[in-house]
Amino acid sequence: MYHRASDRVENEPWLHELDRAADDLDVGPDARSTAVDLFLSHLPEEERSKPAVAAAALYTGALVAGEERSQAAVADAMGVARLSIQSRWKELLADAGFEPPTW
Repeated sequence: MYHRASDRVENEPWLHELDRAADDLDVGPDARSTAVDLFLSHLPEEERSKPAVAAAALYTGALVAGEERSQAAVADAMGVARLSIQSRWKELLADAGFEPPTW
């Protein structure tokens, strides 16, 4: 996944929030790394959309790493609605190279 180094600097508050939520959820380093990559490679232009994308990235990163957490748990940890994750995670999963489920 591609992202610019400046994206990391500009979005440090969101990366900190993602890391804090990962701590709350007891998510490991592989899931965190994937979540950060997904977030930075899918940065929305609107600041108000960043919490939802960060939450979906964390959910997807945990799923890819085999550390699945519920959408509700991730949403609570990130302070977003579960629907925010539900509407975004399949696209992130596909972009991470996995086939999203059809259920």
